Amino acid sequence: MVRIEVDWMTDFLEGLLNTPSPAGDVHQAIEYVRKALAAFPLSMEINRKGALVATWDGRDAGRPRALTAHVDTLGAMVQEIKATGRLRLTQIGNYAWNTVESEGCTVMAADGRQWTGTILPIKASQHVFGQQVRTLERVGENMEVRLDARTTTAEETVALGIQVGDYVALDPRVLVTKTGFIRSRHLDDKAGVAVLAGAIKAVAEAGLAPAQRTTFHFSNYEEVGHGAATGIPDDVCELLTVDMAAVGEGQQSDEFSVGICVKDSGGPYDLGFRRRLVGLCEKANIPYGLDVYPYYGSDGEAAWRAGADLAVGLIGPGVDASHGYERTHKDSLEASARLVVEYLLS
Repeated sequence: MVRIEVDWMTDFLEGLLNTPSPAGDVHQAIEYVRKALAAFPLSMEINRKGALVATWDGRDAGRPRALTAHVDTLGAMVQEIKATGRLRLTQIGNYAWNTVESEGCTVMAADGRQWTGTILPIKASQHVFGQQVRTLERVGENMEVRLDARTTTAEETVALGIQVGDYVALDPRVLVTKTGFIRSRHLDDKAGVAVLAGAIKAVAEAGLAPAQRTTFHFSNYEEVGHGAATGIPDDVCELLTVDMAAVGEGQQSDEFSVGICVKDSGGPYDLGFRRRLVGLCEKANIPYGLDVYPYYGSDGEAAWRAGADLAVGLIGPGVDASHGYERTHKDSLEASARLVVEYLLS
């Protein structure tokens, strides 16, 4: 019997969420995933691009498959060291500045030192600026990092080892509630990575193997649009992307089931593949929702745009408030992992 260990998946996810990995600086998170998967019958390598590629020999080699999920997250980079000693940022990924206002962050200096700080509008004090605090437009030039260090000049900040191009990680603020909710930044797509890890563990510990040779691609540049453009073997016939399902008004996806995307901003996903996924859910009584995500792209599309000749599907756990302070539920992780298991064995 294949058993999904939800608590193991949750613990894995919590550790991954607490490992910083803004797109472009993901080596710690890649190593975290590699170590967690080392106990299972996978051959693994980190490719030249920095993605983790794991292969599991299947019962058949006739129609090789791949699954992908991304470990990279939203973040920022130092764009300017201001005369005040504070930092102007450039975004990594796409998000609204108001979703990170007053949030903690960590500046990862090139010399290895790390400095905590807070992302604030340049007019942050109600007692100093009054109504301007409310009316100031939340755009990049009006936001800054207040470092937790004694610095009031650019020279003092440079002396801390901070320079233009240093990565800035957003504090995830992970909380697993007694009611089974998981709230944190970066559930997109570390929840998807946890789903793949949980499914691999479940199949391996049941003494089974995938029906086909299967490649697991842990991407490191999805948030900037080109993660799975490389790293998928040329002979792979289909690619299942495991990324978050967008929860919100007008959507069928929720935080307790697996979402199956039929179309996003890049167009429709493979119809036959989608129908097979729905069939697997219905046969195994896995709760699911079908949805269109109007402002969304995936690593499956990155592979397509790079010229990959394969069918692509997209599933994932339901995530509320995507690209903000996100939330999902253990039930959604379980439903998603169950579908991945059914897919691997079919």
